[in-house]
Amino acid sequence: MKTILTLVRHGETEWNALGKFQGCIDINLSKEGIIQADYLKKRLENKFDYIYTSPLKRAIQTAEILSESSKINPRIELELREINFGDWEGLTIKEIETNFPEKFIDWRNDELNAPMCGGDLSLKKASTRAKEAILEIVKAHQGKNIVLVAHGGIIKAGLIGIFDWKMTMYHKIVLGNTSVSKIIFDDSFNPIIVTLNDTSHLPDNY
Repeated sequence: MKTILTLVRHGETEWNALGKFQGCIDINLSKEGIIQADYLKKRLENKFDYIYTSPLKRAIQTAEILSESSKINPRIELELREINFGDWEGLTIKEIETNFPEKFIDWRNDELNAPMCGGDLSLKKASTRAKEAILEIVKAHQGKNIVLVAHGGIIKAGLIGIFDWKMTMYHKIVLGNTSVSKIIFDDSFNPIIVTLNDTSHLPDNY
């Protein structure tokens, strides 16, 4: 009995467009983000049994759009919130590299923990949190189609945890806004990646 898990990154925000780390700062979708979520809604319509969302507004708004045509209400899962990047939130990657050079190098290159400047403290901690939350949901709905709406950072961290990758894999994956990453779990909950960063529902100009 296969369990299908669809990991969805939320639609675009103004900070996404500016390249700023959002983390746990609670920012609404932009007009563009709402349009992106509408495109994805057409793709996922009537194709899931459950939908879970991070507690942050940009994820909740995306989940609500995706579930508009169904009778399935989004369920909030606190542990799906984005990675807390501490002092890095509100900065671009270049600003982080400039202002926190040593910690930035550790975060990019440490394979075991990938420490960060405050917040969740390390990618390892965020990865463990995401893995446990995702597997708990999957095991609660075995044989079903599940959508999880969350954030680029925590989705990548969750994948690292589920597949037992090195922390440096975080920097080798790109997840676009409203991207779909699909995993299938078998009866023993062994995972297989089917798609990663699939944004084929968006027009070519994206």
